[in-house]
Amino acid sequence: MNQRFAIAAGGITVVFLVTIAIALQLMPGPLKSTDYLVVGAIATFVSMLVLFVILTQTVGTKKQIFTKEKPSKDED
Repeated sequence: MNQRFAIAAGGITVVFLVTIAIALQLMPGPLKSTDYLVVGAIATFVSMLVLFVILTQTVGTKKQIFTKEKPSKDED
């Protein structure tokens, strides 16, 4: 697995978990099942937004995350 991909996946996971923790603290209790649904939806939205920003910032640069580097063409 590509190291940059692993770092991006780990970062997105951390963002997801932190967003869940913050949203659960902000929700007034007692929590119902629909409250957990809302918290999960918010965390998913924030995580996908962060992923979108990462991908748009790396497109067209050598720091692309989700593409393999093309080998250079060596002429013998």
